[in-house]
Amino acid sequence: MPFNGNGHNGFSPAQFDAAVMTTYGRFPLTLTRGKGSYVWDDQGRRYLDCVAGIATCTLGHAHPAMVEAVSQQIQTLHHVSNLYYIPEQGALAQWLVEHSCADRAFFCNSGAEANEGAIKLARKYAHTKRGIANPLIITAQASFHGRTLATITATGQPKYQKNFDPLMPGFAYVPYNDIAALESLIAELDAETPQVAAIMLEALQGEGGVCPGDRAYFQRIRQLCDEKGILLILDEVQVGMGRTGTLWGYENLGIEPDIFTSAKGLGGGIPIGAMLCKASCDVFEPGDHASTFGGNPFACKVGLTVCQTLEAENLLENVQQRGEQLRLGLQRLIQQYPNVLEQVRGWGLINGLVLQPESSIKSVDIVKAAMGEGLLLVPAGPQVVRFVPPLNVSADEIQQAILSTEKAMAMAIKRQHS
Repeated sequence: MPFNGNGHNGFSPAQFDAAVMTTYGRFPLTLTRGKGSYVWDDQGRRYLDCVAGIATCTLGHAHPAMVEAVSQQIQTLHHVSNLYYIPEQGALAQWLVEHSCADRAFFCNSGAEANEGAIKLARKYAHTKRGIANPLIITAQASFHGRTLATITATGQPKYQKNFDPLMPGFAYVPYNDIAALESLIAELDAETPQVAAIMLEALQGEGGVCPGDRAYFQRIRQLCDEKGILLILDEVQVGMGRTGTLWGYENLGIEPDIFTSAKGLGGGIPIGAMLCKASCDVFEPGDHASTFGGNPFACKVGLTVCQTLEAENLLENVQQRGEQLRLGLQRLIQQYPNVLEQVRGWGLINGLVLQPESSIKSVDIVKAAMGEGLLLVPAGPQVVRFVPPLNVSADEIQQAILSTEKAMAMAIKRQHS
């Protein structure tokens, strides 16, 4: 969708559309600056940002700690090769392993790259430690793991895979939160000889509709993995770094993965990804995996600043409180529009407002109406509106988001009937 604004600094939407590939269906909005939980468009209008770069701007926009870290590091040393020791990378890795179940970290640039690293690690482990000739990784239907060829194959949504075949071999799919289906598939695949190398899941499915994992389901999976020598990989790209009210999504499930991945909120908007694992499954050797930009001083300095600010500002408690406030407000909205809205689900500050299956109003209709009310939201499929504001969002701002969503609902319904 081309946008209708006047552009910024003389660069028009027509020029943008002519020069940039159309891999996004863009909304008619040109954003030019941000501060805290707000962004401004090229017309000077302010919006409450409950998208946060899709769960990425952990500390909001222009946070003083990030501004200082970026300014200081770019003047000191922004990039060197991983052929050398990088103090900022070591410090970030140390913080992450001290605050998780992991022992070691590998740094890259995105969630897809982190998941690629996890897939490669699981495959090498299967070959070298378990003697599996053709390892398989089980993932969930409605999952999302990235846009590279391996990660869209791991992604259990055909719409992302269409026209990109032949897909990568070595993946199988099961319904999410269905332990009987998973156990049945493992029994089938391993009937003659072990093939299942890993199970790769999200603690909460974000793109799949903000669907939280079932605690008993994940605990049984952990038990199965321990019994059979299967690695458990958790994709924490969207739910990690405090988004759910705990530092890591797996903490909500009472289990520990063997491998997990992080990105998005780790850098607060600066590109960085990480694949973390326990020492018991770290089979990588020099030359097995690499990333030119991964773990450079600039990205790691910012990542460490985000981590330290989460602690210093006690943001996990804020996430829990603001998340509860948001869900209570959306519950009242559901009572007001029972024929359109079905439920609200989520953890912390990743929440989905779910529409009734038979509703003619879709998530994008509400997102567009909310934009008119000065509120930015993002769909999670056609039936779910996702709320993922910065983790330092205030109580007043959450109340504003609730009121703006109420107005957007009324507007979306009015447009539907006009």
